[in-house]
Amino acid sequence: MRVKNATKKTVKVSASSESDSEYGSTDEELQEAFTKGLLKPGLNEVFEETTKVHKNCVTLMKQKLESIKLNLPWLERLDMINAPAPLAPELALQMQEQEVRRSKQLKGNKKLPQYDPAEDPVLNDFRRETMFHRQAQGAVMDGITRLKKLGIPTTRPDDYFAEMAKTDVHMQKVRENLMKKQTIAQRSEKIRQLRQQRKVGKQMQIEATLKKHAEKRKMLEEVKKYRKGMRQDLDFLDDKKKPQNKRVNPKVAAKRKMKDSKFGFGGKKRGNKKNTKTSSADVSEYKRPSKPGKDFKKKGGKPNQRLGKGRRVQMKAKRKRQ
Repeated sequence: MRVKNATKKTVKVSASSESDSEYGSTDEELQEAFTKGLLKPGLNEVFEETTKVHKNCVTLMKQKLESIKLNLPWLERLDMINAPAPLAPELALQMQEQEVRRSKQLKGNKKLPQYDPAEDPVLNDFRRETMFHRQAQGAVMDGITRLKKLGIPTTRPDDYFAEMAKTDVHMQKVRENLMKKQTIAQRSEKIRQLRQQRKVGKQMQIEATLKKHAEKRKMLEEVKKYRKGMRQDLDFLDDKKKPQNKRVNPKVAAKRKMKDSKFGFGGKKRGNKKNTKTSSADVSEYKRPSKPGKDFKKKGGKPNQRLGKGRRVQMKAKRKRQ
């Protein structure tokens, strides 16, 4: 028992001495590396550099492609490689208008002194969508020609019958809903046009009123010049806006003449019949009245006498009844 314990102790001592020597050697090596400048303060860990080699095996890739490729006819695949369809003139015009509109929007932006439509993200999105549309259109055109060459119909025949997925009642409701939306859209468009016409009419009325005021102001200035003696002629009173060589209906002209003689041409109405110094002194149109008795005796009649009040009332009531 004693021998065994002694042997164990000796083994332990020898192991501890070996570990101390290993730690001491590693510390000495680290101190030497630090003095040489190979190490810096902080945690250090040694990594082995490994270079990864990328291999591009073309033959294996081709074999994999052949294994996963489906050798189906073109009618089952319908894959196409074609150029985009030509740009429609409507799309070209729309693209040009959008470029002009975009340049006007960014005209006052100081960050973009030189505007380039090719670098505009908004226009790039529009061009990208246009290219998608053209590509799809070109694929459809080429695909239809290839299908016709193969003798495959591309349109549904007139006598084709298929069961509807929706009932007639449901489709009638859908149709009524679409018609309702269409009528609402038409009504809103009509209201918008009426509002626009009202705005245009109001603007024209304002312009006509301003023009009338300007002409009146100009006329008043010419009248002031004439009163002050700065102008001797009255050419500004001539109506130069009367139409030339215009046919006038004689009935309308006679009616207009009668109304003009009765009501005048506008202007001041009050005080027109007042006498003035010149009118009261003018006796050129005065005629001495003749005696009524002589004239009626010559003609063999009696002078007209006014009816009595009762007779006048009877005549008035008779006219009302008629």
